[in-house]
Amino acid sequence: MEQFHTIIVGAGAAGLFCAATAGQRGRKVLLLDHAKKAGEKIRISGGGRCNFTNLNAAPDKFLSGNPHFCVSALKRYTQWDFIDMVQNHGIAYHEKTLGQLFCDGSSQQIINMLLKECRNGSVEIRLEHSVMNVEKTDTGFLLQTNLGRLASESLVIATGGKSIPKMGATGFGYDIASQFGLDVVDTRAGLVPLRFGEDLLDQTNGLSGVATEAVASCNKKSFREALLFTHRGLSGPVILQISSYWRPGEAITINLAPDIDMFQRFKIAKESNPKQSPQTILAETLPKRLAQKFAEMHNCSQVLAETPDKKLRALAGQVNDWSIKPCGDEGYRTAEVTLGGVDTKELSSKTFESRKIPGLFFIGEVVDVTGHLGGYNFQWAWSSGHCAGQFI
Repeated sequence: MEQFHTIIVGAGAAGLFCAATAGQRGRKVLLLDHAKKAGEKIRISGGGRCNFTNLNAAPDKFLSGNPHFCVSALKRYTQWDFIDMVQNHGIAYHEKTLGQLFCDGSSQQIINMLLKECRNGSVEIRLEHSVMNVEKTDTGFLLQTNLGRLASESLVIATGGKSIPKMGATGFGYDIASQFGLDVVDTRAGLVPLRFGEDLLDQTNGLSGVATEAVASCNKKSFREALLFTHRGLSGPVILQISSYWRPGEAITINLAPDIDMFQRFKIAKESNPKQSPQTILAETLPKRLAQKFAEMHNCSQVLAETPDKKLRALAGQVNDWSIKPCGDEGYRTAEVTLGGVDTKELSSKTFESRKIPGLFFIGEVVDVTGHLGGYNFQWAWSSGHCAGQFI
């Protein structure tokens, strides 16, 4: 039976980075994954260009039952540290919006960089290895895989969450945590499109594909980014962001003209050009299809001079303060991340080692720390992987 200093399960962002860090410390590291290739979620990220970090990465960009847990790791391995590595590997990159950094080329450049770092640390990577059973022994851990038994002094779980099951995502990491008596915070889809019920779908029929900038607010949190109408509800960055703060049954408030008081715009136009229609004024701010739909919904087909202020106020209210109640979200199928996970109170914020089971570590998305959209979750993978890699 082969013996290693550490076995890391999960060859995604966190697992690869942790393996490279430990390997370059001289540790004998085995990295396992049931997939055919390492870093598959990295490959598809950022439209194939990998939004690998964010210039604004900071603890307030993360959700967790314990918002202080991520502070230590993010300070000890920052976005600037990872950017230095990217630059040292000669990877060209650019800032897109709001501090988001993308490869000029493709996501494969980040994967290749991580694989090279693993080679520099003599990390052994075995793919298409499924872990069937894990046992704690006097000297560490015993793993039964589909291809034999393996032993190690320490074990790192870097298997991610349940998001995008078609790529092989499972709840394996949560099962291991539960097996060893660690609490797991209930999981749910995060950074995910929202679905409308029949009434809202009827109201927004014909708007699929329409996009506009908006502010979405829920539970005292607001984001300003692009919004996209879909045939099932709403998507776009601003919806993905607010979805992590929304719970079923709650309302979301959307301002489709965040820089404009729409009622005042109507009043000014009514005085200066009363023969214009409300739809025409709306179309100066909103996409034409959306302007037409909202005007129709409020029966504002007359010219401004013939439209009562009450109607204009109601129409403006829908533009500046549109309250919706989604019937649900699109689930793990399209979710960017999984909210919840291994309870942070079970782990050391310095080492990511279990407080109950010596030698057992959890890093990355499997932990109850979830970043905003825009490279933050990758930064969490790098930071948590680096920190654990110093101790395994």
